[in-house]
Amino acid sequence: MNQNFGYFVNRYWFVWFSLGFGLFVGLPFLAPVLMEAELSKAANLIYTIYSFLCHQMPQRSFFMFGGKTMYSLSEIQTSWQNTVNPMVLRRFIGNPEIGWKVAWSDRMVSMYASTLFTAWIWYPFRKKLSNFPFWGFVLLLMPMGIDGVSHMISDFGGIGQGFRDSNLWL
Repeated sequence: MNQNFGYFVNRYWFVWFSLGFGLFVGLPFLAPVLMEAELSKAANLIYTIYSFLCHQMPQRSFFMFGGKTMYSLSEIQTSWQNTVNPMVLRRFIGNPEIGWKVAWSDRMVSMYASTLFTAWIWYPFRKKLSNFPFWGFVLLLMPMGIDGVSHMISDFGGIGQGFRDSNLWL
């Protein structure tokens, strides 16, 4: 029995990875779908679970079922509360007029979705590729490092004050 299970896991590990990681990446998008379907308890459960993994600031998140996919801080403040308190802002999940927030920030969506898509592209070619050099790994990490450091510097200005406070530059 143990040998069969080990063979099964070894043989189909990528399927299990794709299903598990795909669920992890997809659930933040299910939250706004559930809100739109008026299943707020299930949606709020997803928002709560993912709040431990992401700041969920609405001005740095995607929205679904609204007029726009992203909103500035001033638009969020007009639609909800005029505050710059991050603990208050992160609680805003949207409304029927502007749509519902994805349970991850744009950065988390980019980071985790690109990991999943890269794995799907890599898998068919894995035996044809040679080992990846360490400098290549560092090179691929640089965009994420630049993003994180620039956000940290921007956040020293305060909510609504930094040069990277919203997605308007996108």
